[in-house]
Amino acid sequence: MSATRDRFGLSAAMTLPFHADGAIDLPRLAAHAQWCLANGCSSVTAFGTTGEGPSVGLAGRQQIIGALLGAGVPGDRIVGGLAATSLHEALDQARLALDAGCKALLVPPPFYFKGVSDDGLFAWFASFFGKLGAAARDVILYNIPSVTAVPLSVALIGRLKAAFPGVVMGVKDSSGDWAYTEALLAAHKDLVILIGDERYLARGVALGGQGAISGLANVCPDKLARLIDKAEPNEGINQLVELVLRYPVTPAVKALVAHRTGDAAWLNVRPPLVPIAAGDAAVIGAGHDAIFNRKAA
Repeated sequence: MSATRDRFGLSAAMTLPFHADGAIDLPRLAAHAQWCLANGCSSVTAFGTTGEGPSVGLAGRQQIIGALLGAGVPGDRIVGGLAATSLHEALDQARLALDAGCKALLVPPPFYFKGVSDDGLFAWFASFFGKLGAAARDVILYNIPSVTAVPLSVALIGRLKAAFPGVVMGVKDSSGDWAYTEALLAAHKDLVILIGDERYLARGVALGGQGAISGLANVCPDKLARLIDKAEPNEGINQLVELVLRYPVTPAVKALVAHRTGDAAWLNVRPPLVPIAAGDAAVIGAGHDAIFNRKAA
């Protein structure tokens, strides 16, 4: 049954643990995925932005999916993120995830060429879906123009939805632009609309959004799951987003995971990212505690 038939809920945009030499730490990753699922997430997303997906090749992706399945995380609780500028690489990544029975594909646009038209993007996605053939299903279009510099317009999403019914299931909107999010929700209530900016999550769910693929779900999935269930803002979450945005986001989220676990190995990143400075990591951890301890008090 297509994932569109069920409420999507919360998926952790899993951050990816590395050894000091840059090798993927598969046992630590599997344990983290299990923790996320046990604490409020309905799925985990591998190879997204927070998971440094563009820094992971096909062999690494095979290892990661194998480690998750081997640890008892079923395929239908894994969203497979793509990060490719060529159609052939996108197809290889997609087939790997689909063959493993993944719940959905998170698919950004090709992001090397800038200033491309909706017609050009439509042609790329049409070719991608066409070459996947009968295997194409449960695609979540990924709009994150702050990273790709290639926005997905509301009109383009409508064209893709109409041309590929049963393939395009939803959109992850990480635009951070509430006017765009509101227009997306108004135009495409039949799609699974996921809110990437947690500050807008309650408002989005109240207007029909189905949940989130969230970097902060690596840290506080219980709070985010409650927010989605009740569609009520959480000022602590808003403050935590503001804190993270003062720093490079992926290293900052890793600092929060390191703080939560007491495990400094989570600070490791792959180039071109660099680890967050020890002093900044301490500030982030202390900020998290101040936000939520004050909230609890």
